[in-house]
Amino acid sequence: MALNLQQRIDQALARVRHPRTGRDVIASDVLRNVGTTPDGKVRLTLLLAPGDDPTLARTIRQALENVEGVTSVQVDIADATQAEPPKKAGGRTLPVMSEPAAPRVAAPTPVAYPNLGRIIAISSGKGGVGKSTVAVNLAVALAAKGARVGLMDADVYGPNLPRMMGVNEPPMVINERIIPLEAHGVKLISLGFLIDRDQPAIWRGPIVMKIITQFLKDVAWGQLDYFIVDMPPGTGDAQLSLVQATQVTAAIIVTTPQEVSVGDALRGVKMFERVSVPVLGIVENMSWFECPHCGKPSPIFGSGGGERLANEVGLPLLGQIPLYPPVMSGGDQGAPIVASDAQSSAGRALVAIAGRVAEALEAAGGR
Repeated sequence: MALNLQQRIDQALARVRHPRTGRDVIASDVLRNVGTTPDGKVRLTLLLAPGDDPTLARTIRQALENVEGVTSVQVDIADATQAEPPKKAGGRTLPVMSEPAAPRVAAPTPVAYPNLGRIIAISSGKGGVGKSTVAVNLAVALAAKGARVGLMDADVYGPNLPRMMGVNEPPMVINERIIPLEAHGVKLISLGFLIDRDQPAIWRGPIVMKIITQFLKDVAWGQLDYFIVDMPPGTGDAQLSLVQATQVTAAIIVTTPQEVSVGDALRGVKMFERVSVPVLGIVENMSWFECPHCGKPSPIFGSGGGERLANEVGLPLLGQIPLYPPVMSGGDQGAPIVASDAQSSAGRALVAIAGRVAEALEAAGGR
């Protein structure tokens, strides 16, 4: 007798082995809310515990995509330590804003990773200010000076570093250690290497903490001089998770000249101060637009915001980066401007910022 769709799905899932338990994912009791629609769409929730390999989500998705009659697959991720027991019927598949808050847990003690060298968090108060652009070009510029540099994408909700660095493939795992990919002389890891491009990250803080900890602990970084962390915008779970997971050497705050951006960046500065992470300084991005014909600067986003913020909080203005279209196109094509056109005004500004960061860390005696 021919199997129905649900039976074919169950058979496919029974062939997926869970690396931690050694059993299939059904027997391991890590699936919740497995549902189908008449037109073959499948959705389920995968529970990940501390130490679980997040690539299991991709393995499950690929297994189900090969099932006859399945038209699409969505695998949501949930924290196994916060999950409710399985429900026989009527289970809710998406979190909603009115859900009760997760129970409070004691903050973990930060772990030192001497092999990572100086850990630098690149952060911003809001999105769209070019934080990832600064992180990528800072890493590449330091590597070009001969430093051993690692770059970690902690923006788990919008991992853009694979595109900006021009590499995107699943990393190898050797002896239970993730081998980071390399581009432009920089070792890098990103959640974008481990999940599908269209998979949304509907994750709470505990899962974010586990991902950041795994990227710090389970990636074979080797010995580094600098470890650059591209943070998501704001002052949320990822920032708190990083400072709880390891001893961050310093932070850099990126803003644009706009007062709205400056106000959000101020909150970023205060957040790092509150968790005892020194802020090296302020980087102002998109400071002005240079006319490609006459070279005249036009401050289309206002002017002086970065300097005013630096003065207000008593920090140095590490540099101002002009709005230069090849910076954007290079980010889309995996060609950071400090590698593709280091002599441009934006390239020179970013190289100079990298030099000031290295000098500031040396002067501060950071590890």
